[in-house]
Amino acid sequence: MSGPTQITDKRVERSKAKVLAETYRQLVHSGIAGVSVDEVSRISGISKTTIYRHWPSRSALLIDACSRLGGTPVAPDTGSLRGDARALLSHLAHQLQTANWGSVYPSIIDAAERDGELSTMQAALHKTFMAPFEAIIERAKAKGEVPRDRVTNDVVALLVGPFFFRRWFAKEGMDDRFIDAVIEAAIR
Repeated sequence: MSGPTQITDKRVERSKAKVLAETYRQLVHSGIAGVSVDEVSRISGISKTTIYRHWPSRSALLIDACSRLGGTPVAPDTGSLRGDARALLSHLAHQLQTANWGSVYPSIIDAAERDGELSTMQAALHKTFMAPFEAIIERAKAKGEVPRDRVTNDVVALLVGPFFFRRWFAKEGMDDRFIDAVIEAAIR
């Protein structure tokens, strides 16, 4: 059945999409501190009243826009921990070197230090992003590839930490040699 409700719903969805697209554009361009609801409203052509009807606060709008960054990685099953880790870390290296979230995420981490809502959102993003890494480590423990007494989050930190270090601190590349070296160091 089509009618006024369906037309209204499509218009609402279009408006929300415009607001989220502009919020995302501002995130990429200026980081989280550079996102202004006034500017989102002006550029998207959607009134602030409408924006606040859908997102009760700037933080709520930022949380929604940030939750759409990068997508959710899936735990591969190549048959070995090395293969699984290589697949996930190759994806991570690619994302950090080419995707917008590699430049946006530091501002999210920074803002999360001072905003409780953003802190909760950042923790949820982190948990979702790390879940495939945790899954491959748990599977490797069950298969005997990793000692059962190793703390899963410690192994995950050994795997992913060097990539964030290279991207945000050392500003160095992440090639296949680097990926393999990180995997070997973490698994030992």
